[in-house]
Amino acid sequence: MTQEFEPQELNLAEEVTEADPPVADDGGNLRYIQAQISSEPGDGESVQLGLYAEKSYLEYAMSVVKSRALPQVEDGQKPVQRRILFAMHGLGLTAGAKPMKSARIVGDVLGKYHPHGDQSAYDALVRIAQDFSLRYPLIDGHGNFGSRDGDGAAAYRYTEARLTPIAELLLSEIDKGTTDFIPNYDGAFEEPVLLPARLPVLLLNGATGIAVGMATEVPSHNLGEVADAAVALIRNPELSTADLMSYIPGPDLPGGGQIISAARDIQNAYETGRGSLKLRARWEKEDLARGQWQIVVTQLPQGASAQKVLEEIEELTNPKVKKGKKALSQDQLQTKQLILSVLDRVRDESGKDCPVRLVFEPKSSRQNPDELMTLLLANTSLETNLPINMVMIGRDGRPAQKSLKTLLSEWIDFRFVTVTRRTRHRLGQVNDRIHILEGRLIVFLNIDEVIRIIRESDEPKAALIARFNLSDRQAEDILEIRLRQLARLEGIKLEQELSDLRKEKDDLEHLLANPSAMQKLVVKEIEADRKKYADPRRTLIEEAERAVVEVAVVDEPTTIILSDKGWLRSRQGHGIDLQSLAFKDGDKLLAAIECRTVDQIALFGSDGRVYTIAASSVPGGRGDGVPVTTLVDLVAKSRITQMFTAKPQDWLVIANSAGYGFTCQFENLLSRQKAGKSFITLETGETLLKVTSYVPRETSLVACLAKSGKLHLFPLAEFKQLTGGGKGVITMALDDKDALSAITISDGEVLKLSGTGRGGKAVELTLDANDMAPYIGKRARKGKPINAGLKFPGF
Repeated sequence: MTQEFEPQELNLAEEVTEADPPVADDGGNLRYIQAQISSEPGDGESVQLGLYAEKSYLEYAMSVVKSRALPQVEDGQKPVQRRILFAMHGLGLTAGAKPMKSARIVGDVLGKYHPHGDQSAYDALVRIAQDFSLRYPLIDGHGNFGSRDGDGAAAYRYTEARLTPIAELLLSEIDKGTTDFIPNYDGAFEEPVLLPARLPVLLLNGATGIAVGMATEVPSHNLGEVADAAVALIRNPELSTADLMSYIPGPDLPGGGQIISAARDIQNAYETGRGSLKLRARWEKEDLARGQWQIVVTQLPQGASAQKVLEEIEELTNPKVKKGKKALSQDQLQTKQLILSVLDRVRDESGKDCPVRLVFEPKSSRQNPDELMTLLLANTSLETNLPINMVMIGRDGRPAQKSLKTLLSEWIDFRFVTVTRRTRHRLGQVNDRIHILEGRLIVFLNIDEVIRIIRESDEPKAALIARFNLSDRQAEDILEIRLRQLARLEGIKLEQELSDLRKEKDDLEHLLANPSAMQKLVVKEIEADRKKYADPRRTLIEEAERAVVEVAVVDEPTTIILSDKGWLRSRQGHGIDLQSLAFKDGDKLLAAIECRTVDQIALFGSDGRVYTIAASSVPGGRGDGVPVTTLVDLVAKSRITQMFTAKPQDWLVIANSAGYGFTCQFENLLSRQKAGKSFITLETGETLLKVTSYVPRETSLVACLAKSGKLHLFPLAEFKQLTGGGKGVITMALDDKDALSAITISDGEVLKLSGTGRGGKAVELTLDANDMAPYIGKRARKGKPINAGLKFPGF
């Protein structure tokens, strides 16, 4: 069932100039600040510095948000872009006009509407003329307007510009009463508050901007798809985002490329107005003579350029030592060797006929093209991310993050208001013309008497009004009419025009009185614009896995050894005699774990960060190994205190000496970043206890052992799981100067404690379910002493 949009008439000038700033009322409202300043005692010239600074900053922030950085949802333009287009429209620079020097255009924009720097205005003009920046450029630039490789445009004294045909979508109705005009900065001219966009240009060309406290990243889309979605939403406002995606499957970028994200990721970004999509270059294999071949990249992701890709490959094949390091890292050496082993040559053959043509020649024709491209995609900007952050100034004049449906709905409401205003404006013109023609018809039917009155009366205007009951406007028009317009043929034309105008008046009044007819007109105009301007989609949307270079590793047993001063090495096999290991002077063994070469190792820093390394990346041999800083970016003044490995789904218990702890799975610790990730909160003086793994059971108990010799147990169900890390919860209440020395998870049946007796003799105490019962209580309670004659530092 078709539902009708009810357009709401808004004063667009008030919408922009009088809307409240996007700040909270609790101390941030400008009216509050002004009241405080005006109430200050004294001569009225002194104010509190804090209030003055807050007021000034809020005014600046609001100016940046609403007058510079963010686009309007209605026409998709920022103020400087809107002023440039309006100035060019005023100069008559339509698509068919002769181009004009950019310097003249910039001067007109600055002098009339935009009192800012000439370079900033010219940069804005250049951007909306670049076909690699905008999906549908609004300005036709003649001369050097820059390149996708980052080359700047020529100076504005050299270049020329005019509007493109598609700019008519924004400007064709501007003189038809569709928008409000406000005075410019000095009151000498008027400028439009908004441009009467015939299509949602914000979706077509997207937008990028950084304001104060917010930013926007709206990707571009295909005109035909957006028009179809708008029509569908007009006919059925209840459509969901998933329904709209049957018309708009995803962004359509100026440079093409391929979106490899899943449809659910695109839908989530459209529903929330925020997300990140994965982009990839498009390439093809070209066969050459004698079985040779080469890979040719013809489309690059948004933001990438051929020059940038060449620089990245140069950096990979000829790496430089990182700042603060003395030599190339293992990753740099490995990547260099890998790329040089498969890539023979790369060259840029881009030109006028082919905007992007990057050629990669392999070392051998027997190589797999897909494997070569996977390596390049994983290490260069041939594969990158497309951020989505659809923040804009809405219909209410406030900045907000909007979903795809909200954005389209607000534009549709604006379009109905625009068409309604256009219709009323035209109706006014028609009524005025009918009024004039009705007066002329009276003249034509009584021409002899009209001539007599004009010849004989001292005040013919008043006499005509009195004799024929004319209005002042009609009488004035009759007095100014030319004699040739009194011919018989002119009378026939007059009656025909009057008939046509009365018919048009009926049609216009029908439109205004009938929402269904208005809806049909809006849909018809959108479909007409679609037919005129739509073009094929450039960006392919095809789900694919992100390119990851996988190095084949033989699965075999290995032992990873970490010294107290942070040196790492590996030894093949298990059962290594650790007593026979030699270390540097003053160094000693800190930890050794037996694992497989395919395992991931977690390294715990003294500051609570957790670093991940592959067991296969730890060098072997007979030496002392390598500093751990060559494998991870260790934070200054931090050191590795523990090393641990387990299966990804294994459960771990993590706690600090202050008695706080939580559980997580081993996979929660892992990170792809060399800098690791902050996972455990450690305050000054606190240390991380030994990390242990466990198998959860219904009878599991958390066992806490204090340095004072107290033991406390509580049900595992009372413990907290933190997948993102943190501080955790209190496990055991500790007295002053006491600390938690160990924590583990018992199966509830047996608990073994390791301690020392008299003379330092090792003692092991085993508690069964009955023995543990006195120590069981609720979480965060004080424990009970075990045996006064023994010391138990751990489990």
